[in-house]
Amino acid sequence: MSANAELVVDARCGTGESPVWSVAEEALYWVDIPGRALHRWSADGHAQWVCNEMLACIAPRGDAPGAWIAGMESGIFSIETLDDGRVEAFRLASVTHAAPGMRFNDGRCDRQGRFWAGTMLMDMAAGSRVGRVYRQDKADTAPTVQLEDFIVPNGLAFSPDGRTMYLSDSHPSVQTIWAFDYDTATGTPSNRRVFVDMNPLPGRPDGAAIDADGCYWICGNDAGLVHRFTPQGKLDRSLAVPVKKPAMCAFGGPKLDTLFVTSIRPGGDLSDQPLAGGVFALRPGTQGIPEPMFGA
Repeated sequence: MSANAELVVDARCGTGESPVWSVAEEALYWVDIPGRALHRWSADGHAQWVCNEMLACIAPRGDAPGAWIAGMESGIFSIETLDDGRVEAFRLASVTHAAPGMRFNDGRCDRQGRFWAGTMLMDMAAGSRVGRVYRQDKADTAPTVQLEDFIVPNGLAFSPDGRTMYLSDSHPSVQTIWAFDYDTATGTPSNRRVFVDMNPLPGRPDGAAIDADGCYWICGNDAGLVHRFTPQGKLDRSLAVPVKKPAMCAFGGPKLDTLFVTSIRPGGDLSDQPLAGGVFALRPGTQGIPEPMFGA
């Protein structure tokens, strides 16, 4: 199924990730991981702020307007934007990675405001299963390892009632999405099972979003598609974007009925995808739900 993808920002991000719609600001935020940048787009225009280390995933903080919790290279940070184009970053917790050369990757809050984020070895070609998934409950608590043995943990999402957690591994040797039962009182996943085997489908599973119907939207990296799966794991539809590597999606807009999609700008000849690294908007005919705030 094709979609009329509208270019929102020709951002040319190396790896555009973690889009989050701010309902209060009516603005879209996202990150460029290798660019070490936090981006913001609204009707007023496009702005960006530079960080001191790679910024991989963000979630809104509930204790201050315009503030975020973020998974970066060395740990989990609290960040706020400054008027001079920089980000003020305060490390909430350091993380001892399983191996050198790692960073955080995909992450978001559960429905109760706990921050979840995965780590990966930046040398994806090594295929090392050193990726971990951490949970941080509050700003003054340490993150704890909840899941291990991943290469590239990705696609983290929670059902509307918060009782199902989704997680993928986007490495070419895995390409699997799992579902877990999720204890909302303790923040504990259990009963891991295969939700979707992406190997026979176009694209590797990357970043994801949940809509108001409980369906799971995930970017098909390398295929230029965004897939929608029902809660039963059935492929419902696939929408096209004009780049090969869509990275993550998020619902936004005044009615939360626009699906924003960030993307990756690889090296090499881009004559067939000059808009790679841009942010796109799709009209999927369904609505999303607001992202929870950390510590709420």
